[in-house]
Amino acid sequence: MFSLVGADMAGHILGCGDGPASFNTEATKRGIKVVSCDPIYTFSRADIEARIAATYEQVINQTRQSQNEFVWEAITSVEELGQVRMAAMQAFLDDYPSGLVEGRYLPSELPNLPFPDSSFDLVLCSHLLFLYSEQLDEAFHNSSLLELCRIAKEVRVFPLLALGGAISQHLEGSVEMLRAAGHQVSIQRVSYESQRGACEMLRIQRADG
Repeated sequence: MFSLVGADMAGHILGCGDGPASFNTEATKRGIKVVSCDPIYTFSRADIEARIAATYEQVINQTRQSQNEFVWEAITSVEELGQVRMAAMQAFLDDYPSGLVEGRYLPSELPNLPFPDSSFDLVLCSHLLFLYSEQLDEAFHNSSLLELCRIAKEVRVFPLLALGGAISQHLEGSVEMLRAAGHQVSIQRVSYESQRGACEMLRIQRADG
């Protein structure tokens, strides 16, 4: 979903809003330097595991009710999607205790992150900004994007669609705001598409990067 190539993963990467995902553990096993931040990392492994178990059926049922909004090619059914997601979350849970000790999972959230300026070469933010456009207003999006630019040379955000499949109402204004701040901004097509039509990412290269 981020069109990552070898050179992209050579520096220090932040996954912002990663939640119970397996990106950190998989990247760490490959020798990639990754930090993940999310407010759920204030909770213990047992607490997160219990929450995953408690909400699994609800999430799967919601996906089943809106399955026409997804592309069923690489993953062919709601049931298979559930299995893939649970495997990824289990990989996270297995890695989480050691990752906490190593400082790879940090409890923090947008729009204010506890990192010095230029702490990272690349920030990846998936399924948070733009997706939750009804829940998170324009001011939140703008301050969050500027915060990500403060701490990293490059920022990539995916997807650009809101829940329901329409282009986020905040996207155009955010692009204008970032360009006015002097950043280089582009919308690039990616090879990943799970939510139907969600096949583009926002790429921001910082003005002084």
